[in-house]
Amino acid sequence: MSTIPNSDELTRLAFDNCIFPVADQRVVREQGPTIYVAADGIALTDSHGITRLDMMGSHTRANSLGYGNREIATAVFEQMSAVHYVGTTSHFAEPTLRLAGKLAELAPGRLKRSAFTSGGSESVETALKLAKQYQRESGRKPRAYKTISRWNAYHGASMGALSVTDWLAVRDVFEPRVPGHSFIPNPMRYRNPFGMPDDEYAELCATYLEREIQLQGPESVSAFIGEPVMQAHGVQVPPQRYWDRVREFCDKYGVLLIVDEVITGFGRTGTWFASEHFGLEPDIMTMAKALSAGYAPIGAVITRDEIADAIPLFRHVHTFAGHASMAAAANAAIHIKERDGLVEAGKRNGARFGADLTAALGDHRIVGQVRGLGMWWCVDFAADKGTKAAFADDTVAAIVRRMSDHGILASAIGTALEMAPPLIATPEQLAQAVEVCARSVEEVARERGL
Repeated sequence: MSTIPNSDELTRLAFDNCIFPVADQRVVREQGPTIYVAADGIALTDSHGITRLDMMGSHTRANSLGYGNREIATAVFEQMSAVHYVGTTSHFAEPTLRLAGKLAELAPGRLKRSAFTSGGSESVETALKLAKQYQRESGRKPRAYKTISRWNAYHGASMGALSVTDWLAVRDVFEPRVPGHSFIPNPMRYRNPFGMPDDEYAELCATYLEREIQLQGPESVSAFIGEPVMQAHGVQVPPQRYWDRVREFCDKYGVLLIVDEVITGFGRTGTWFASEHFGLEPDIMTMAKALSAGYAPIGAVITRDEIADAIPLFRHVHTFAGHASMAAAANAAIHIKERDGLVEAGKRNGARFGADLTAALGDHRIVGQVRGLGMWWCVDFAADKGTKAAFADDTVAAIVRRMSDHGILASAIGTALEMAPPLIATPEQLAQAVEVCARSVEEVARERGL
């Protein structure tokens, strides 16, 4: 094994040769990039030799099985040593076909037919194209080219996915985006733009979808896309009635419902897919991230027979779609989760994790709300609990930095901090994360006179 360069050399290489996406270059230059050199289980060691527990699933929430899983590595090695890649279009390898069959088994309702991609943005691009082409080829809506999304949505950084995105600093400089996309209010917990109670606001958001379809012209709207649980400002779990009404309006106006499970799929929320919490059957569903537990870049889109069969020639292709070695990683990850009961364990341990976070922080003077589902929780902060005003400074980021100082990796997301531990995190590790989170909140609040 080659010797790992020292921290200064790694930092020089990063500054000389890398671009840092969605990061303030000034801050990166001042603080330096975070460089990891070793990992095991849910522990990550950086180039300075400091080890922390990763409670963010490798920052992107993709890492659902922790680090150093030799079973997945062996599956990829064996596939790469046999048939590593056979191309795309009508070329398949055995693990890709096996993965397609497993996705049909796990996905909600009649979802059965898959197209593979290299990740989440590509999956969203594929879903948008699939919806538009279905509407045209089926003859139902030959002129339907519009898609409706939501405020604070994040669906990816490629141009099509970017056009249905309204979250993170990834879109403004690229205006104008792909035409034909509009946005409606999104259901939010704790605070919303209209100051309404949560359930009333969610009802308004659902009703707004019907009004937007009518405004755009039902004959021109191909699809509505939404995450079942939105990430913006931390784990926005809508009430059941919201998705019931969205499904109702999509059916009423012949609008395909695309549910984006790139983050929420494969156990993150305590079920295989978050749609299950709402009894929701999408028309098209996207996935990636934990599909391979973060061990390989792979994503997928799944739909039902009626939609796939209406398209004689799907005008879309990716070079590495259905890559055999990446499919082997996904098959191994799914097998491990099934064999070891990790989705059920995530639901059970996640419920305790959330209860402990709520008990430790729910009444804190700068905490507005603790919320979450499965192994995905956030602490949303308020500078003024009476008005629910968010912090306008770096208080949330400072708390996350303090947690890192104390050995726990979390992430700031808008007004909240978020934790999305791997499904293998033990109750003891989760309890440690709760203790560190509570201690860090109190320390920063006291130091700042809050």
